[in-house]
Amino acid sequence: MSKKHVVVIGSGFAGLSAATHLADKGNCTVTLVEKNDSPGGRARQFEHQGFVFDMGPSWYWMPDVFESYFANFGKKPSDYYDLIRLDPSYAVIYGEQDTLDIPADLNEFRAMLEGIEPGAAANLDKFLAQAKYKYEVGIHDLVHRPSRSLFEFASPRLLLDMIRMDIFQSMSKHVRSYFSHDKIVRLMEFPVLFLGETANNIPALYSLMNYADIQLGTWYPMKGMHEFIKAFARIAQEQGVQIETSANVERIVIENGKAIGTMVNGQLHKADIVISGADYAHTDQKLLKENANYSDAYWDKRTMAPSSLLFYVGVNKKLSNLEHHNLFFDESLEEHGKTIYKDPSWPAKPLFYMSVPSLTDPSVAPEGSENLFFLIPLAPDLKDDEATREHYFSILIERLKILTGNDIKDHIVYKRSFCVADFKSDYNAFKGNAYGLANTLLQTAILKPRMQHKKIKNLFYTGQLTV
Repeated sequence: MSKKHVVVIGSGFAGLSAATHLADKGNCTVTLVEKNDSPGGRARQFEHQGFVFDMGPSWYWMPDVFESYFANFGKKPSDYYDLIRLDPSYAVIYGEQDTLDIPADLNEFRAMLEGIEPGAAANLDKFLAQAKYKYEVGIHDLVHRPSRSLFEFASPRLLLDMIRMDIFQSMSKHVRSYFSHDKIVRLMEFPVLFLGETANNIPALYSLMNYADIQLGTWYPMKGMHEFIKAFARIAQEQGVQIETSANVERIVIENGKAIGTMVNGQLHKADIVISGADYAHTDQKLLKENANYSDAYWDKRTMAPSSLLFYVGVNKKLSNLEHHNLFFDESLEEHGKTIYKDPSWPAKPLFYMSVPSLTDPSVAPEGSENLFFLIPLAPDLKDDEATREHYFSILIERLKILTGNDIKDHIVYKRSFCVADFKSDYNAFKGNAYGLANTLLQTAILKPRMQHKKIKNLFYTGQLTV
């Protein structure tokens, strides 16, 4: 029997994974088409005069998930890259001379919290025990269900598990039932900042992220985060996937209720099955149009996770008083959150994140220099122009100077920004989102956009906007 040919659109994590798993089955030939000039989606990388910048993800959490992925193909991460655990995991900067370096060792972390709030160490043990349960059930059970039918969740044990995972309690209330000191509360709430709602409205289920943070640790693949994309791409090719870059999909061709292929750079790529790992809304609105799975009105009602303003910066000096990852929490998390989730607008006093990977990995910057990555989370679909970007960059470098003593203004040898407009142009991201759909209760599991087209049965979706 002849093999079916599958075309997968988009080479982000989901596209690479879908293509590789299908090719590994042995009954398909698979072509993966990517509009940009390298695979990886948001996890691309670029170089400039000795600086190597990861464009998107910079935190390597949940190493067990990576190990599980590689094991599917008889591999492990160490076959492809050198992974190290960061210690401190990251620094939290609350103000001048007010920084917490978060230790990788759990006992040191317990002692640090106890020094801030008496009784916090014992409460941490209880908090983490529950977070571990949520992680094990949530990541190793619920996440692996395809969410095609409510009946997948219709077992007494699973329903009991879901109740025990606090899906009806807010993260904010959950954290405050264990801790009262503002520093600890902010530390525990930070992992949900990018999930698409404030801690007041995100289910306490997501304390599983605290388990990933505190117990499983923060890691880094030497030579940059893009190393695991290179590994994913190598495995895909080893399974026989053909990867085509600079291959812009202009539309999915539908005939007689079936997807027969994709138009790529003006040419038809025939297919028996099409899987879109491109932005789901873009697939509906631009690649399918009258054959869309969901209407424009449906998409406009979705709650999106944040976008971001990013800066990739090279400086010709070494910096001090910083860690690989740095969270600047010297302004109000609640007020910044309102500008993302309640009143979409540019924040007056932004929180920001800064990564300095060259402190860990000298290969990503020239000798005597540092590689800097700045991120401000933003509401999606904000008006974005160069003057606004420059205004916020000035705020960042001034706060960096005041809070850490690092004056970089006259030492910048390279700078590139990336914001809402770039997420739209580079990734066709709906409203310029950076993180997909918000992880609210009404946008979870079967309540997310469907994985299979309702009418076109050989058309599927994958990625951050579906299940």
